[in-house]
Amino acid sequence: MANRPARSTAKRGEINIGSGFRLSFALLDVLYANQFEGQLIDPEVAHQTEQNFYRGAPPKWLNFHISEQAEPGGTPFIKRDGYKKLVEQIQQRRKLPGVSTVKLFHQPGCGGTTLAMKVLWDLRKTFRSAVLTGSTPDITDVAEEVVDLFTAGDRGDQNTVLLLVNNEKISEDLQDVIMMKIAERNIVTHKPVVIFLSCVRKNAVLQSDHVFLPDVLSDTEKQKFDEKKKEIYRRYSDKCSQFHGFNIMQTNFSEDYVEQACEVLSGGQSANKPKKTQLAAFLSLLNAYVPGSYLLESQCLDFFKSGDYIHGDSSLEDRMKPFSHLIVTFQQDKRSEKKVCMAHPMIAQCCTELMARAGVKRSDTARDFITCLCRDELPPFLVGFIKDMLTRRKRVIKEENPVNSAEMTEDLERFSRLILDIQKLEGKVQSASVLEMATKKFKKNPFFPQALARFYYIELKDYCLAEMWANTAKSRDPLNSFIADTLGQVHKNHLKKIERSTKPREILQLATKAIEAFKDEERLAEKERGTDMKGHVNTKISHYFNTRGLLGYLEVCIIVYDLLVSQNEIWRGVLTKQVSLVSVLEVLGDNKLLRFNHLIKMLRVEVERKCAFYDKYLTFSKPDMTKDDPSYITEGTTKCYSLFVVHSPSKKVQEKGADLIQNLKQKFADTFARVLSCLDRECTESDLQKITTWWEEIFLQKDSVTALANYILAQIMLKNIGAIFPLENQHLTAFKEKEIPEDSPELQMLTLLLCWPTDSEDKCILDFSKLISRLHCSYEHAYKIHFRSRYLCPLFFIGKGQDLNRIVHRKVIEEMFLEENEETTQHQNTTWSEEKIFKSQTVQAHLLRVEGVVRNYRVFATFGGTVIEVDANLRNKLWRPRQVSFYLGFTIRGAVAFDIQTKPAEMVQISETESSELSPVLSALTDTTGVQISETESSELSPPQSALTDTTGGEHFVDRYRTALINGVRDTGTILEKLKDQRMISNEDYEAVRALETTQDQMSGILQCLTSAGTRGKDALYDLLKRMKSMRPLIVELEESE
Repeated sequence: MANRPARSTAKRGEINIGSGFRLSFALLDVLYANQFEGQLIDPEVAHQTEQNFYRGAPPKWLNFHISEQAEPGGTPFIKRDGYKKLVEQIQQRRKLPGVSTVKLFHQPGCGGTTLAMKVLWDLRKTFRSAVLTGSTPDITDVAEEVVDLFTAGDRGDQNTVLLLVNNEKISEDLQDVIMMKIAERNIVTHKPVVIFLSCVRKNAVLQSDHVFLPDVLSDTEKQKFDEKKKEIYRRYSDKCSQFHGFNIMQTNFSEDYVEQACEVLSGGQSANKPKKTQLAAFLSLLNAYVPGSYLLESQCLDFFKSGDYIHGDSSLEDRMKPFSHLIVTFQQDKRSEKKVCMAHPMIAQCCTELMARAGVKRSDTARDFITCLCRDELPPFLVGFIKDMLTRRKRVIKEENPVNSAEMTEDLERFSRLILDIQKLEGKVQSASVLEMATKKFKKNPFFPQALARFYYIELKDYCLAEMWANTAKSRDPLNSFIADTLGQVHKNHLKKIERSTKPREILQLATKAIEAFKDEERLAEKERGTDMKGHVNTKISHYFNTRGLLGYLEVCIIVYDLLVSQNEIWRGVLTKQVSLVSVLEVLGDNKLLRFNHLIKMLRVEVERKCAFYDKYLTFSKPDMTKDDPSYITEGTTKCYSLFVVHSPSKKVQEKGADLIQNLKQKFADTFARVLSCLDRECTESDLQKITTWWEEIFLQKDSVTALANYILAQIMLKNIGAIFPLENQHLTAFKEKEIPEDSPELQMLTLLLCWPTDSEDKCILDFSKLISRLHCSYEHAYKIHFRSRYLCPLFFIGKGQDLNRIVHRKVIEEMFLEENEETTQHQNTTWSEEKIFKSQTVQAHLLRVEGVVRNYRVFATFGGTVIEVDANLRNKLWRPRQVSFYLGFTIRGAVAFDIQTKPAEMVQISETESSELSPVLSALTDTTGVQISETESSELSPPQSALTDTTGGEHFVDRYRTALINGVRDTGTILEKLKDQRMISNEDYEAVRALETTQDQMSGILQCLTSAGTRGKDALYDLLKRMKSMRPLIVELEESE
C-alpha cells in the first residue's frame, strides 16, 4: 500500500499531510519527501518513462525514482559538473534569512532542467521542493502558495521551500510580495522562507559566480556517460540507437551524430511535400528557434485528418514514420494534454538546415506553418511561441573594451533569430513577407506589424510602408506607449537619412510628424500604471515607465538643429528663440515656413523640460542595483541641452536674476538635480564656488526657497570635495524655518537631511514621522509613476562630523571604496546590491553608525526616546527581530538603512530611562496592514531584566526552578532556534539537543548548555520564556510562588 504524501520537516523528518492540503497548490508542482515510496510502479510505465527520457522528453520525478531503484551494478543518475556547486550554494543560502536565489544558466539541450530537478529530488527531505508551473502567473497568488508550503498549514512546522523557476524576473518580483504575505499573517520565521533555484536558458553569460552549463562535457562527465551507455545498451540493446537525447550528450554534442540521425530528412522535396514531412518541418523550425516549445498531439493529429483517409486512426508515431525516432511525445502529468517536440534542439536545427538545402526554405516553412496550423482560434501558448519565433530579439554579449574582456555588456539583436537567418540566407524581402503574413493572420496582435514596421525602416529603408505598418500596430493596441514608439522611430530614422540639402520646409514637415508621434507616446506613457498603482479599470499596465518618447523628441531636435544650421546660421537663433521666425522669413526665402512657427517656438521650452526630467531620472534612480542606464541617454540629453540652452542665452535676460540663471545653465547647475550631480560630473572647486555664489545672489534677490535650497546644496558639494568656503549660518537657519512646498520631494528630502538628529542629541525636537510621511506623499505624487521598478540611488549619508560637514555625498564613499579596492572596479555593480562598499575601513571611518531595531519586518532608527521608521536597502535583512545598527542614507524618497548589522549581545544596553521612553512609542506603532505591535513585542526592544536573582540566596530564577522548567516547557524547538540566533548556544550543541527524543531531555540539555554561558545565557532564557505566550502561565505561577 502506498504511503500518504509527506512534507519534509526541519529535522529531515516527514509528516503525512491530507489531500486538502495537496490540492491547495494550483501553481506549484510539489515534490513530497516520500514521493513514490511504498508505491508499486507498473514496470511497463517505468520502462516507457525511462525510454522517453533517453529519447529526449523532459524529465519526470519518476525518472529519478527509477534510477534509485536500479538493479545491482547499475550506474547512478548522471550529475553534470555543476551539481556540486549548486548544492553547496543552496546549503550556503540556507544560512541566510528570508529569501535568496541560486542561479543556473544553461544552453538549450544541455540538461539544465534535468540537473535542477535532480537537485530538488536529492534535497526533497531537507527542503520542501517544488516547481513553479505555468507561464506568467500572478505573483501574489504564487507568494500565497509559497508561504502555505513554508508553513504547511502549521506555523510551528516551518521548513524552507526550494522552488525551481525558469524566469529570473519572477523570482525578483516575488521577494517583497512573500515578505508582505508573511507580515500580513503575523508569522515569525525561524528559518529561510524560500530559496529560488532560477534555471534560465542562455547561450552565454557575463562573468559571475553562478553555475553555467555549456554544450561541452568535461572528461569526468564523458566517463560517466560512457559507463551509462554500456548499462543502457545491456538493457535496451538496439533501441539505444534512437535514444537521441542521451546519445547527443554522450557523444559530446557531436554534429556528426546529429547529421547521421537526421539523414532521413535530407531528401525532402520543395513541392508536394507529404504531411508528415511538413509536420516535421514545422516542429523543427519551432524547436530550432524557440527552445522549450511544442505542439499538442491533438493539433498534430488534426493536421493529418484533413484529406487523409489512408491512415485511419493510426497513432502519431505510425503516421510520422520514418521520422518518428526524431520526435518525442510526452505528458507532464495526467491532467495535461500530450505534447510533441523534436528529440533535441540540435536535431531541430539540423533538420531545418537539411530541409533548406533540399529547397524547403525557412521562409516557406514559416508561411506554411502560419497557413496550415493556424486556421482556427489558437491556444495562447502557440500564439506565444509564434510571437517569440518571429519577434523575440535575442540578447547577445557585447565586448565594450577589447583590451579588458571584463568590460562586457548584453545587447539586443535587431530582430528575431529566424528573421535574421531568413534575411541572411534568403534575402530581406522574404523576411518581410513572413512578418506580413503573420500580421495579416493574427489581426489583433500588435507585435507582428510592429516588427514589420521596424524591418521596413531599418533594413528596407521604405519609410512609407514602415509608417503604414506602425500605424497598424498602433491601431491594434492604442493605449500601449511602447507600440506607439515605433511610429516615432520611423519618422526619426527617415529624418536622419534625408539629404542635408533638403529644403527646410520638408525637414520641418517630417520633424513635425516625428515630434507629434513622440509627444503622443509620452502622453500614453504618463497614463500607464505599474501593477501596484491605482488607476482606471481600463488603464494600461506597464512594469516600467517608458521614457523613449522623451528621448526620441530630443534626438529629433538634435537632427533638425544639425540639418538646418548646416544650411544657414540664422537657424541657430531661430531654433533657440534668440530671434523670431517671423523676423527672418524674408532672409530664409520661404514664407510657408510660418506654419511651423508654433513648433519652433516650443522647441527650446520642451527641450528644457525634457532634459530636466532626465536629470532627475538619471540622478535619483537607476534600472536596478547592479545596472546603470546606457551612456547614450546622458550623452544625447547633454548634447541637446547644450545646443538649445547652454550656448544660447534666453531673451529673458532682462528679468531679475536671469543672467545668473543663464550662468548656472552653462555650468549645468540650474536645478537641484544638476547641482547634486556636480560631483558625478567632476566639477572643479572653482566652478562649485561660482555656482554657490550665484545661487546665494539669486536667493538674496528673490527670497526663493528653491534658490536657498540650491545654495545650501552647493555648500554641501563644496564640503564634500574638501573646499573651505564661508557659509552664512543665517541662511541655514532661514531654510529650516521656511514653509517647504508639499509638491517638492527635493526640498522635503533636504529638510529631513538637515534636521536629522545628531549622535549627540538626546531628544528629537521635530516630528520626524510627520516629516517622513510628507516626503513619502510628495514622492508618490511627483515621481512614483516615473521611477516605478527602478532602484532609488542613495544621494547622501550621515557622517561623523557636525552640521553640513556630517553630510557625505554618495560619490565620496564610492571613490574611497575604489581607491582601497582598485581590483574590484570591474565588479563595481555589486557595490550596492551586496553592500560591499561598507566593508571598506576608510568608508567605515567616515560614516556614522546609527542604532536601531528590526521589528515586524521593518527597521527603525532610535534616538533617545524617539523611534523613526526608515526603509531598508536590502529588505532581506529584516527577517529577524533584533537590535541593530546601520549606516543611514537618503534617497529622494527618504531615509534608508544600509549595512544592517545585529548588535552583539554585550552591546545591547539601554538605560531604564530610554527603555521607558521607547516602550509607549513602539507600542503605538502600526504596520502597513494595521497590525499593532503588541506590548510583548515592544518589550523585546528593552534590555533583559537585570533582577533575576533571588535577593536572599543569590540564586538565578532558572536555577531555582530548574525541575519545573524541565517538566513544564514543551516548545523546546522554538527556544533552541531563538537561543541559536542569539548565539547563546553553538551549532554543535543545537544539533545535539535537537537529536534528543523527549522535550524533557531537550530542556535539560538546553539548561546544561546555558550553564557555560553564565548569567547572560540564563537571562536570555528567562527573557525568552516570558515572551512566549504558551509559557506565560507557568512563569507567572513560578514568580507568584516567590
